[in-house]
Amino acid sequence: MLRNSNQGLDASIDALAQLNNPFHNKDFLLTWQYSDAALRSVLQGAMILEAMHRRNISLRCFHSGLAVSNFRDNSTRTRFSFASAANLLGLTQQDLDESKSQISHGETVRETATMISFLSEVVGIRDDMFIHEGHTYMQSVSDALEESYREGVLPQRPGVINLQCDLDHPTQSCADLIHLVNTYGGIENLRGKKVAMTWAYSPSYGKPLSVPQGIITLLPRFGMDVTLAHPEGYDLVPETLDIARDHATRSGGRFTTTDSMKAAFEGADIVYPKSWAPFKVMEERTELLRKGDKAGQVDLERRCLENNSRFKSWECNQDLMSLTRDGRALYMHCLPADITGVSCEQGEVSAEVFDRYRLDTYREAGHKPFVIASMILHTRFASPAGVLAQRLREGILRR
Repeated sequence: MLRNSNQGLDASIDALAQLNNPFHNKDFLLTWQYSDAALRSVLQGAMILEAMHRRNISLRCFHSGLAVSNFRDNSTRTRFSFASAANLLGLTQQDLDESKSQISHGETVRETATMISFLSEVVGIRDDMFIHEGHTYMQSVSDALEESYREGVLPQRPGVINLQCDLDHPTQSCADLIHLVNTYGGIENLRGKKVAMTWAYSPSYGKPLSVPQGIITLLPRFGMDVTLAHPEGYDLVPETLDIARDHATRSGGRFTTTDSMKAAFEGADIVYPKSWAPFKVMEERTELLRKGDKAGQVDLERRCLENNSRFKSWECNQDLMSLTRDGRALYMHCLPADITGVSCEQGEVSAEVFDRYRLDTYREAGHKPFVIASMILHTRFASPAGVLAQRLREGILRR
């Protein structure tokens, strides 16, 4: 049993209890669908979970149940973060391998969603490669689960967690936000901090837009000064820019755009150089994939790589970092980064800069399992604070 003082954790849990939980028996899909208070609740829950885990306190609140993952794209950090979060809470993680399911025989999304959910508590989905389709697919799963629960087919309503779609990557952006909160000593200290969310060169094509879109739509909500920088033509989904502007206006923050990486870095407190494919390219790619046009896909890749090569100077290096506030901006990345001379001949970031911040990027990634665990808690329990308080009172050690 736990013997040390729990005063700090008690206060944090009490603060969580003051925040409403709109996620119970629902989903976590796009950050901009929820209020500031709702997001603060998930963030607060994640930080409490992380603190309790560091104290060696068991957080198992399920005695049975599945956490189903459906990764329709490759993943390392998010895949293992989801499995870790499920295990942390006492759920058994089960991956839905579509090649081994009846989906290949024409099973519908609606049918699959229900068939995998009879004893499931959460369904985590990554579907980020097809523009206009990823979020739509997740919403279809959500609608199916809602109907099956409402009609009594399912004894519980599993929550759907967005593990990255074509529009947003909420588990990443929320982990990034916690990293900033820890770095600057509180969410209130983020107001006015300048963030450079910039495109960076990569020797590959077709990288999703959801990370930059997640950053520009989330950080302005907390009064931050966010600059989006990219070469001409490397646009994001237009609606996400509208959302970013609206959030900046409401919070008193700022959102601007530029076609200069240098301009974005000047005076920045935080830099986030990350490659992505142009919105129009992703639209074309999706259509070619839908048609099964392999020759068209090869030609599109050739054209995109040729266009990318025009912007090899868009690299986060020491010269650019020297332009940031006191030359010491915080470097962030969702990983894996394209590191010049390490993972590729020329890429997003110089080896010198990346190595200086490498452990910081690992810490940034380390918040993701707790973000996902908090999302699961919020979707499955009406009072996440009550669940955490009980775990704290019991004081059972993990090992």
